[in-house]
Amino acid sequence: MKTDIENIIIDTDSYKSSHYLQYPPGTTSMFSYIESRGGEYNKTVFFGLQYYIKKYLTHKVTVKEVKEAKEFFEAHGEPFNYEGWMYIAKKLKGKIPVRIRAVPEGSVVPTHNILVSIESTDPKVFWVVSWIETMLLRVWYPITVATRSHKIRQIILEALQVSADDPEAEINFKLHDFGSRGVSSQESAMIGGAAHLVNFMGSDTVVGVRCANKFYNSKMAAFSIPAMEHSSVTSWGRENEAEAYRNMLQKTGKPGGLVACVSDSYNLWNACSQLWGEQLKEEVIKSGATVVIRPDSGNPPAVVLRTAQLLEEKFGVTVNKKGYKVLNNVRIIQGDGINEHSIQEILNNLMDHNYSASNIAFGMGGALLQQLNRDTQKFAMKCSHIYRQVDGRRISVDVYKDPVTDHGKVSKAGRLDLIRDTAGNYQTVSLALFKPGDISAAQQAHYEASGTQMHFDSSARSVMRTVYENGKVLVDDDLDSIRARAKGELV
Repeated sequence: MKTDIENIIIDTDSYKSSHYLQYPPGTTSMFSYIESRGGEYNKTVFFGLQYYIKKYLTHKVTVKEVKEAKEFFEAHGEPFNYEGWMYIAKKLKGKIPVRIRAVPEGSVVPTHNILVSIESTDPKVFWVVSWIETMLLRVWYPITVATRSHKIRQIILEALQVSADDPEAEINFKLHDFGSRGVSSQESAMIGGAAHLVNFMGSDTVVGVRCANKFYNSKMAAFSIPAMEHSSVTSWGRENEAEAYRNMLQKTGKPGGLVACVSDSYNLWNACSQLWGEQLKEEVIKSGATVVIRPDSGNPPAVVLRTAQLLEEKFGVTVNKKGYKVLNNVRIIQGDGINEHSIQEILNNLMDHNYSASNIAFGMGGALLQQLNRDTQKFAMKCSHIYRQVDGRRISVDVYKDPVTDHGKVSKAGRLDLIRDTAGNYQTVSLALFKPGDISAAQQAHYEASGTQMHFDSSARSVMRTVYENGKVLVDDDLDSIRARAKGELV
């Protein structure tokens, strides 16, 4: 049986159903945009729109779905534009009549700039732009995850550049996604897990990897390694803890490979110094594998440092070309209490004691995929322009809000675009539909207040691309290209 969530007409907010009755008479066109109005980070990594377009907007609305929606909204207490949706289902063959333009995915764009524009293409159903806002604005989530992950990549890379011989060879696997169980739904794990992979190549969020493979044309977007959990240690009994580790090493340890072993089930210090460092030391060395010790409790900066010190006593270190110590045969992964601030503290503490960042990798769960919301980056989708037919004339109307109670919520006006100026800086512009000098002082003041400049040449230096139009996907990026943009390697 088909469920409501599969009917994209019903995937909206209740009040959207009445909006078609509320626009000015003669309205024929609507233009809206998505932006981050600031927030925790001053730049965002654009990612995820391609998923939403492929997953939802390629679906063709059916007559059955229109009837289902009519029945629902009328019972729900809302008016419903049955004729409008039936027009889409029959005359437009179910294709959503909008044009979507967006910056290339992977672009790192300062906040307060337009990232996406959505414009109606059929005057009879211009209001559909607003209708799909509910679904489309969810792009805030993968953008915010990709942005946070990108920030952490910068933190770790800076530490590697100071303390490691080959930072670029290490960075892609330094932050592992542990977040699948910590999110609210499988789709959140899919979308957020894929967003993390813009910046890294390590993940245990299987559905996120599969999402990136399917929707971003990747053969294999991320990788993982054999790893223990507490049950695979404690099921052996406390007296057989060393046997649990030995079994793991024998079954999964291969020359040149990695095995991760959570080692704090009972006494982390004893596990490091006596079990791994004495009883199993020769087996570790002979296996040719690198054993990655995982502390999973306590104060992360202090616990990681002490773990490194105990492992150094038993396995020794090699001093790299930059003068920092790198553990022999073993490494550490910290997955408990991890966020961008604790990562910085852990790295600083290790490097202050002359340990290279090469010794540590991180696993991040809820703080990566769940501890964020739309207000983290203050995302909004707003209408900025409409056309009206008045007495046989086509009238251009700039649309915006500017609440006296919160000027931080001022919205942009006009048909917007994103360009790069001669210095290469991003700049949101309003495509002028009139000649220079025709603009009023009040209009100019609003453009400046909302971070928008007037622009009289719509073809000059636009960085936005038409990615969707009337049911068709027009851009189908691959993950490798997106990763290159996020690293600044591809414009």
